[in-house]
Amino acid sequence: MSKILSKLWGFFSSRTMVGIDKFGNRYFTRKEEIDGALKDKRWVVFKGEEDPTTIPVEWICWLNGQRKKAPTPEEMIELAARRERVRQNVTFLKKKEEAERKSLGGVIHQRKSISKGGSPDLKSFIQQFPGASFDHDRGFEEVSDEIDGTKNKDRSSEPTGSGESFKPGTWQPPT
Repeated sequence: MSKILSKLWGFFSSRTMVGIDKFGNRYFTRKEEIDGALKDKRWVVFKGEEDPTTIPVEWICWLNGQRKKAPTPEEMIELAARRERVRQNVTFLKKKEEAERKSLGGVIHQRKSISKGGSPDLKSFIQQFPGASFDHDRGFEEVSDEIDGTKNKDRSSEPTGSGESFKPGTWQPPT
């Protein structure tokens, strides 16, 4: 019983308040012997409900030991101002993009992406392979049976040759 009381007394007597965030959460530290080494133990006492989402990133980094020193009030004010500038820039860019969209008549050329919902851009995909060409009248077709001076029938299933004759993208697996 005395061991528990001594731990409780040590917990409350040796703790040092390091700071308070804008939500009123208080941050504490104390030296504690863990595995024979003296280490800092850090924790937060929430104001009101225990809601971890109210802890600012800078304080999370301090709690996890990623920061040696606790964030200062001046640093927190500076970071809040920076976040506000970023929010304003995002709002400005969204308005600018909306104005461009309206000036183009609502049509903006967007990149095609390969995803579950959309279809891939097959023209650009097929053009990256040697021997494939696109004729607007006939579509995609094989240019010839010969690639790098060898017939498709004569090619082996494994790439051969020295580094001097290597050309990226020319080896095709047998069909």
